[in-house]
Amino acid sequence: MTTQPKNQRQIQKEATRQRILSSALELFVSRGYVATTVDDIAAAANTTRVTFYSHFESRRELMRAVIHELDTILERRDEPGRSSTASSLVAAVREGSHEMLDDWLRAQAARWPLIKPYLLAVTEAAAVDAEMRALMRGWIEEVVADIREGLDAANRYEPGTRHFRGELAYVALEQTALSWMRGELDLTSEPALDVLAELWWKMLGAT
Repeated sequence: MTTQPKNQRQIQKEATRQRILSSALELFVSRGYVATTVDDIAAAANTTRVTFYSHFESRRELMRAVIHELDTILERRDEPGRSSTASSLVAAVREGSHEMLDDWLRAQAARWPLIKPYLLAVTEAAAVDAEMRALMRGWIEEVVADIREGLDAANRYEPGTRHFRGELAYVALEQTALSWMRGELDLTSEPALDVLAELWWKMLGAT
């Protein structure tokens, strides 16, 4: 009996983990986070409950992996002292021009089809699970911290207002994205991104 090379075993292990994660996302979107069990996920991934738990301690641990993948898609990088940061967002806010903020928002909107299952799954989980709500809140704070960092670098607006400005900017972005993802908003016929860019510029920009 021959033993597979370690790197081949690792490749297979990662493929199984990714299959479990992808299957879970599909189920969370089609059935909902609450209605989807570990057994459902394992069956959809053509594996077993035991294999699921060898990769993830719980559904909550799986959702942490979902947020990590979301960070990767959104080009949010690890940084000492913080879970993630998006240098492009910091730079856009620091510059503060309407054009640069508009460009950054449209670049994010171009990713919405890809991140749709991630954001919808995380949003639903946060609505029913206090631990997931805290995890999501921490992720939002990372985005707000990027906005505040850009405002700090530009020394724009009163320091005591910068965090709240970031909060409001994030809420506007999230609600626009979720409205589109739920089919409530048509970006091809409605000027939502134009309005969002104008709002960001008035709240964050060098006016």
